[in-house]
Amino acid sequence: MIEIKHLKTLQALRNSGSLAAAAAVLHQTQSALSHQFSDLEQRLGFRLFVRKSQPLRFTPQGEVLLQLANQVLPQISRALQACNEPQQTRLRIAIECHSCIQWLTPALENFRASWPQVEMDFTSGVTFDPQPALQQGELDLVMTSDILPRSGLHY
Repeated sequence: MIEIKHLKTLQALRNSGSLAAAAAVLHQTQSALSHQFSDLEQRLGFRLFVRKSQPLRFTPQGEVLLQLANQVLPQISRALQACNEPQQTRLRIAIECHSCIQWLTPALENFRASWPQVEMDFTSGVTFDPQPALQQGELDLVMTSDILPRSGLHY
């Protein structure tokens, strides 16, 4: 099985042009990098590049894996960057219980302090029945004084 580190190593080898230069870029000894390639080639069952060729030449199989590295590594980098960026999220809330405003306001301030990236949209449940909207995915949360359980909702 080929791993991400192998794809990075193939790119370093292509970009540097030699095993010694790739080892320096990757902060490894040339011997360690050579062993890594030998082990990988043995597991894969084919050579990745022609040794002792000037300039360095990849085998056809090595070229295929190098193309894979050129496609996959930028995608992985973008995905990891997206995972590390704060996600903007919207929480849609309907409030039927106007007496809860006294305790809700301080709770919302604490929530915003902990999760500033979450935007909150509030709707009054007085003008419409919010439970169907909740069941249809149009709302994320309903605050109500209605204590009658309704099927399909979690309290």
